[in-house]
Amino acid sequence: MALILPMVLCSAALKIGLSGNTDSEGGVMHVLVVGGAGYIGSHMVKLLCQRGFDVTVLDNLSTGYRDAVQGARFVLGDLFERDALDDLCRETSFDGVIHLASHIQVGESVREPAKYYRNNVFKAQNLLDVMVARRVRCFIFSSAAAIFGEPVRIPIDEEHPKQPINPYGRSKWMVEQMLEDYDTAYGLKSVCLRYFNVAGADPEGKLGERHDPETHLVPLVLQVASGRRPYITVFGNDYDTPDGTCIRDYIHVSDLCEAHLLALQRLWDGRGSIAYNLGSGAGFSVQEVLEIARTVTGRDIPAQYGERRLGDPARLVADSQRAHAELGWKPRYADLATIIAHAWQWEMHR
Repeated sequence: MALILPMVLCSAALKIGLSGNTDSEGGVMHVLVVGGAGYIGSHMVKLLCQRGFDVTVLDNLSTGYRDAVQGARFVLGDLFERDALDDLCRETSFDGVIHLASHIQVGESVREPAKYYRNNVFKAQNLLDVMVARRVRCFIFSSAAAIFGEPVRIPIDEEHPKQPINPYGRSKWMVEQMLEDYDTAYGLKSVCLRYFNVAGADPEGKLGERHDPETHLVPLVLQVASGRRPYITVFGNDYDTPDGTCIRDYIHVSDLCEAHLLALQRLWDGRGSIAYNLGSGAGFSVQEVLEIARTVTGRDIPAQYGERRLGDPARLVADSQRAHAELGWKPRYADLATIIAHAWQWEMHR
């Protein structure tokens, strides 16, 4: 019966300043970050702690690192463990949940779709059901540009047709549709943030990207520059782009985290569910990324060309005007050379 109870709507009484940590009655704001030991999650946790929030991290450490969680309460656990998740949300009255615990490899999703639907969809539903039962008010979901599939127009705005071409993108789109239904039925309010290519590292050099295995272009390129890899493989040079390599839109991880905090503020202000595309609005080909990385690092970065990866669109570039206008989001590190420089600092000192 708990799942049919109406949710308590995100209230204006929860409104805070982004440099503060209290509601209008002086209470501390509690935020649960699922996947907070991962790349984006650890940067999100650092930002929240710097702004004075009470932060709890739930992570199974399948891809994250315990030492990346700085200044927050850490709980080792998995969204599959429904009873333990319910206990956590019963013990702490969370004012918001940020979900960053998805599997993210496009190629792997094509080879192992069951893994992606189980983790990205089924476990997300477990979390949403517990939130409804425990009347947790506000939800921020890490979605992806992969929900759009092959673009029919560039840049890609929020209303672009959703035609994902791989299980990863379909899993993200399924959760977005689930959230619409949970809002209608239960009043759970959410913001879906559709990431384009996240890159860079903490400007202070304390956090960075360390996936195992690493599949993202920027860290792979920099591992070649540092000597940890002999060369970078470029997957396909016969796309319909000026130099034949894929074009992507890169967003700094710290700017991405600022958008999450602004999205939480939107829900705490009492506004409704919505989705935002997050990117720089500029597209760079793989070849251009290589050239910029060579300039930033001053190193030779050998490249070899391989076959296209399954499920890779030729171009993905964001239209983020809605986030700029409605959230007041203004990326600080929009320049790709700066993004790569921060990632290079992490690579050299990790």
